[in-house]
Amino acid sequence: MRTLCASTLIGEFFVIGFAGLVAMKQPELTAGTVWTVSGIAMALCVLLCGMLGRRGGLAVGWLLQAGLIASGFVVPVMFFLGVVFAGLWWAAVHFGRKVDEAKAARAAQPA
Repeated sequence: MRTLCASTLIGEFFVIGFAGLVAMKQPELTAGTVWTVSGIAMALCVLLCGMLGRRGGLAVGWLLQAGLIASGFVVPVMFFLGVVFAGLWWAAVHFGRKVDEAKAARAAQPA
């Protein structure tokens, strides 16, 4: 599960960076504001890759997905991309757990 979730988070890292570049075109936003918010979200993506095995890591990942969707109020295409990445996050968690269960069952079988 960790590998699939981490892959999704690294993809989000790049999407957030590119969305920051698009948000810079907004006249009402300053570069400092855009890069502070984008930088925190990008750092959270990287840090969350290491937190996936810890308690609450997946919950923080879901909060990040909600934030990504909410960023559509600033960059409208992020509504779509946020939903896509939330779907990828769900798939990574769901199918990652199934893979982990299958690996554990296989490891428990006598050789």
